[in-house]
Amino acid sequence: CRRNCRGNPNCLVGIGEHVWLGEIDENSFHNIDDPNCERRKKNAFVGLTNLGATCYVNTFLQMWFLNLELRQALYLCPSTCSDYVAGEGIPKDKDYEPQTICEHLQYLFALLQNSKRRYIDPSGFVKALGLDTGQQQDAQEFSKLFMSLLEDTLSKQKNPDVRNIVQKQFCGEYAYVTVCNQCGRESKLVSKFYELELNIQGHKQLTDCITEFLKEEKLEGDNRYFCETCQSKQNATRKIRLLSLPCTLNLQLMRFVFDRQTGHKKKLNTYIGFSELLDMEPFMEQKNGIYVYELSAVLIHRGVSAYSGHYIAHVKDPQTGEWYKFNDEDIEKMEGKKLQLGIEEDLAEPSKSQTRKPKCGKGTHCSRNAYMLVYRLQTREKSLTIEVPAFLQELVERDNCKFEEWCNEMAEMRKQSVARGKIKHEEVKELYKRLPAEAGSPYDFISLEWLQKWLDESTPPKPIDNTACLCSHGKLHPDKISIMKRISEYVADFFYRRYGGGPRLNVKALCKDCVVERCRILRLKNQLNEDYKTVTNLLKITVKGNDGFWVGKASLRSWRQLALEQLNEQDEDTEHSNGKINGNAQSKDESNEEKREEEEELNFNEDIVCPHGDLCISENERRVVSKEAWEKLKQYFPKAPEFPNNKECCSQCKILEREGEENEALHKMMASEQKTSLQNLFHDKCRPCLGSWPQETDELYIVSQFFVEEWRKFVRRPTRCSPMSSVGNSVLLCPHGGLMFTYASMTKEDSKLIALIWPSEWERIQKLFVVDHVIKITRTQAAGADPESALYTSEPQLCPECREGLLCQQQRDLREYTQATIYIHKVVDNKKVMKDAAPELNVSSSEAEEEREENKPEGEQDPDFNQTNGGAKRQKISHQSYVTYQKQGIRRSTRHRKVRGEKALLVSANQTLKELKIQIMHAFSVAPFDQNLSIDGKILSDDTATLGSLGVIPESVILLKADEPIADYAAMDDVMQ
Repeated sequence: CRRNCRGNPNCLVGIGEHVWLGEIDENSFHNIDDPNCERRKKNAFVGLTNLGATCYVNTFLQMWFLNLELRQALYLCPSTCSDYVAGEGIPKDKDYEPQTICEHLQYLFALLQNSKRRYIDPSGFVKALGLDTGQQQDAQEFSKLFMSLLEDTLSKQKNPDVRNIVQKQFCGEYAYVTVCNQCGRESKLVSKFYELELNIQGHKQLTDCITEFLKEEKLEGDNRYFCETCQSKQNATRKIRLLSLPCTLNLQLMRFVFDRQTGHKKKLNTYIGFSELLDMEPFMEQKNGIYVYELSAVLIHRGVSAYSGHYIAHVKDPQTGEWYKFNDEDIEKMEGKKLQLGIEEDLAEPSKSQTRKPKCGKGTHCSRNAYMLVYRLQTREKSLTIEVPAFLQELVERDNCKFEEWCNEMAEMRKQSVARGKIKHEEVKELYKRLPAEAGSPYDFISLEWLQKWLDESTPPKPIDNTACLCSHGKLHPDKISIMKRISEYVADFFYRRYGGGPRLNVKALCKDCVVERCRILRLKNQLNEDYKTVTNLLKITVKGNDGFWVGKASLRSWRQLALEQLNEQDEDTEHSNGKINGNAQSKDESNEEKREEEEELNFNEDIVCPHGDLCISENERRVVSKEAWEKLKQYFPKAPEFPNNKECCSQCKILEREGEENEALHKMMASEQKTSLQNLFHDKCRPCLGSWPQETDELYIVSQFFVEEWRKFVRRPTRCSPMSSVGNSVLLCPHGGLMFTYASMTKEDSKLIALIWPSEWERIQKLFVVDHVIKITRTQAAGADPESALYTSEPQLCPECREGLLCQQQRDLREYTQATIYIHKVVDNKKVMKDAAPELNVSSSEAEEEREENKPEGEQDPDFNQTNGGAKRQKISHQSYVTYQKQGIRRSTRHRKVRGEKALLVSANQTLKELKIQIMHAFSVAPFDQNLSIDGKILSDDTATLGSLGVIPESVILLKADEPIADYAAMDDVMQ
């Protein structure tokens, strides 16, 4: 066979044996790479591991390493390692842990110089700087910050060659010179620089960028200069003069600029030409020095976006003059056609969109990805020969020893794997030859899946598990033959001795019962269509006398489908009987859930079984069929409930039906009486209001609005809803029995939680319902006094502590929300804008939410209400009822109605103002720095503050006033900031 015959248990071809037959390559016995691949090649540089998004750090480290003066100065820094300083050397059982940035850099440079590894791990250095390895930072900003940190660290050194190395290598001076046009007075402001930041927009050559950097700027109009000599504002000119240049001149090409239209950084992918020799004399104030520089490094950003991409470096070896490409772990010598400085393919950019590269002469290059050019002052001096200090060399040698040990360990593991593989190879070849069972010889059945795993060298075999192939009788199911293979008893004995498992399935394991049952099911399936026609004809015959049987009409309509499903279930009995399907075990929860679902589905004729297990009383749901028809149906449903047509209906159901009819009549009468008795409670217009106290009484009573709504439901639908038996006022009280609401709050924000009752109506309520707590409001007023001077007291009295706790909880809830809706109004000249803005993000409609709530069926308005054992409905109340009432009680709609043109945003309390501004930018196309936000007259300015701390609560309205651009910012690129 070319492939395995799955239906044939005797076919043992194509199960993975080809790997073991014939000669095998030794490398196939292991998955261990050659450790020598990790070894540094002769005269090669050492790479640096990319820790996730640290390629920008690696490029600078390699560039600084090849600055020989900087490396030598760092090696001269004294170590703080106390053991080495004491002359004892570094203990072998103790790992070296650098304490300062200088020590980290020293150790890294020593490893880069003398390590035997192809690449090293800079994680200690990156961790010491506190960098996030998963986030790519701005490379130019990192360079500035690190140089500042290094200079500050080295400034504490006593050796001047170490202390001043950063200034000597990288620091130059320029002066801002302003000349008054009126009197000619010249003012000069001298400043140090470590790199020159050159604008590249509109330029093609590096020298053009430098010229623009130094060009003269006119100060006129509102931008005039205050002259100390003239003592007034005068027109003037301003420019930068280069006073001195460092040994290493860093030129930052400003490829990453801020796009005011989008509010994000973008990358300028324009080509800039640069030469290998750069004469800076024409740009200097004094022309009597040596200012010829030669190119030493090009730092490159691959990618079209300012927020992603990859950093690599082209760096010149100062000792040999050869160029190398440093790309994290990989380092490649650039020579011949590969010597194209600054040229790297962009990531994820189609070649069609790339700008055509300008032609470059000899000694010149051009790049659309270079973001930093490093030039070194040309000198005739021989390059330095730098030796690694003794203590650092000791550390490097220790690391090299570890690397050699690792290489030896890997080589030994490879050797052992090969030896084990050869032994297994011979063993498998021998066993495979004896695998087939000869005719008339004893045999065993083994799972094909297990045999394949045994022949797969990558996965060690587990104990043999044949349980997936068993039927409900504990033997081999006929349908599982296709996934089993018949093997000789000799090989089976070997497998069970070595790997264990079971149960063993030999010739006696074939299940006759399953074969007989399968034949019965197949016969019934073939017979089903004929029997369906027969039963249909028998149902047309009118049954006379008591020979018939009751059958449910729903069961008769779908009996063929039920029979087919039942036969299919029996057909798949094996898969469900042992809880496994094709060897994959089902969880207990899944099997139990399936059982519950099966139990919930009604079987044949169970649709006329009442809850007491007897014949149901509704004759509309059943009909009488003949004895012949019933016997046909019984062949398919032998366990179906049987009811002869002379069978009496369930007596208990008859009693319950009469009682139900009586209860409905009683409920209707009760509802009618209560509605007549409590007319004012039923109609809102007739109820008293605290805001305008009625003059005819000085006492009013209080019940919860929840009780009123549930009682109204019963009165409107007495047959569907349960009657109310009690008034639960405990939800309005705290655990100490005090009232939770003040008179003022009950007239305003808490008015929707309570209902006011007239004294006369209260008397009737006490007669009709059980009242747990009486709550009364009393008005006290002197004769002839102003009604506004009246005093209001409650029984029971207010509980100040619990009231304060409730308010605190409400405020806390407002400050700890997630996914709440707020509204943004854009204003122009303090007027709200009523027009559509840009497409909004995360917008939700409050009107739609309210419509959804209003359209809910009755009984689904609030899931937190249930019926107690006593029959009366009341709220679920915890021991902190005074806190939870507001959350779980009657819904108060305090939603802000969104108007046309307003934007609704989904926010969280722990979200910062800056994140909100980004949402607003997408919704209104207003950049974050142009947004002036305010809420209730308070300006929101702290971008790092959370919305909760700024007082932004759900349904808040925030006003947005946008600053319009005052000039063409594209034209401001030429202006010196």
